[in-house]
Amino acid sequence: MWAYRLVAPYTFERQEVSEPSPESLTEGQVLLDFLAAGICGSDLPGFRGTQGKLPADTGCCAAEMNGFPIHEIVGEVLASRHPDHRPGERVVGWASGFDGLMGRVIADGAGLVAYDPALAPELAVGLQPLACVLYAVEQLPDLRGRHVAVIGQGSIGLLFSYVAKAFGAARVTGVDPVDRSSVSTRFGVDDAIRATSDRWVRHLGTDGKPDVVIEAVGHQVATLNHALEAAAFGGTVFYFGVPDDDSYPISMRTMLRNNLTLKSGVTLDRQRVLRRADEFVRQRPDLLASYVTHTFGSDDVQAAFELACRPVPERVKIAITR
Repeated sequence: MWAYRLVAPYTFERQEVSEPSPESLTEGQVLLDFLAAGICGSDLPGFRGTQGKLPADTGCCAAEMNGFPIHEIVGEVLASRHPDHRPGERVVGWASGFDGLMGRVIADGAGLVAYDPALAPELAVGLQPLACVLYAVEQLPDLRGRHVAVIGQGSIGLLFSYVAKAFGAARVTGVDPVDRSSVSTRFGVDDAIRATSDRWVRHLGTDGKPDVVIEAVGHQVATLNHALEAAAFGGTVFYFGVPDDDSYPISMRTMLRNNLTLKSGVTLDRQRVLRRADEFVRQRPDLLASYVTHTFGSDDVQAAFELACRPVPERVKIAITR
């Protein structure tokens, strides 16, 4: 079967590898036939060659792991040792080994749910990041009538903006140096700020401070403090962006004096929130078509990741299909 392997920074190599057999599954696992995958912002450090935390990330120049770094996956069940999944089902969710970029994928069945097969696989990939956003928003105060700001208006930040507005936010501010004016309105953004977050905070008056700030950038330490500085007194900051560093310096004085709450965390209850995402898009049938803006075939993975690394204003989500 085909599989992609990062052999150097910014360099994929397509290889032929042995197919996993149904007999190799352990309890709770599912064998999938690859249908589609989504590129997440958290995949890009691996593409650039950054040393990761996975035990198998042992390559000299890049991870050199088959299928890495994809974790957003859509597939057809070929074999299952999980009670919720049967052969022939189309499922969406997590490639639990971060190895979803190959023809057959073994994944934890607890991170997958069946979806409506009438939904094209390249659109169904959007259910996984939406599930993550819905779970994160569950950890926040009631957004009805609140001012919510989202730092970072990439594919995940725009989803946060959309969900915040859908859950009743009175005002949604999206902050990104990339010009998102052509897409921001579709995702519920009232104020699209084309600026870096430090510049936005510098010009933010007391009466304009948001009640909730969501950090959706990650991979550096600066934007977390910008989020804390931006939040209104008694506000909440949710750090969603993936940290590349173990330790992040924050202004505890700002936290204390402004009575702020800082939250973070990974997505739990994955099957439940995937089903919730499916229900959410059934009620909003235009969302995924607006969200997935670019689709590449599995023979064009290199170009897909190169596009994901560029600040293209009209690009939201990139899908890869077989």
